[in-house]
Amino acid sequence: MPMHYFELTEKQINKDLWVEKFSDPACGAFVSFEGWVRNHHDNRPVSHLFYEVYPELAIKEGRAVLQQALVNYDINSAICIHRLGSLQIGDMAVWVGVNAAHRDAAFEACRFVIDEIKLRVPIWKKEYYLDSTKPLWVGSEVAR
Repeated sequence: MPMHYFELTEKQINKDLWVEKFSDPACGAFVSFEGWVRNHHDNRPVSHLFYEVYPELAIKEGRAVLQQALVNYDINSAICIHRLGSLQIGDMAVWVGVNAAHRDAAFEACRFVIDEIKLRVPIWKKEYYLDSTKPLWVGSEVAR
């Protein structure tokens, strides 16, 4: 039976736990995506990030994305864990895992999930820079 799971967390993501939890002997493929905090953006040195979220809507929309992946692709499960709060350089900010009987469906669904999560789920990223005391919300020209 196809399954999906979406979670927001302030804790570090334990991807091994989720791989084990959703392993399935009927699946011949598992594809995952890890998004990490990098030390630069638009040629500016980044010191750390802060993710803010509208939890109720984010969870609802995140689950809808995963459900849509199950409908659109021949996969057995889709999982997405997204961090919120303060993250340091090198931290994993988002993890997506998809398993399926065949690799093509797993690859395509994983790409769909991360693209749709970034597009539809209300999670906002504030970047803190080494060359400024004013952080910026990514996608906004407003300093706060």
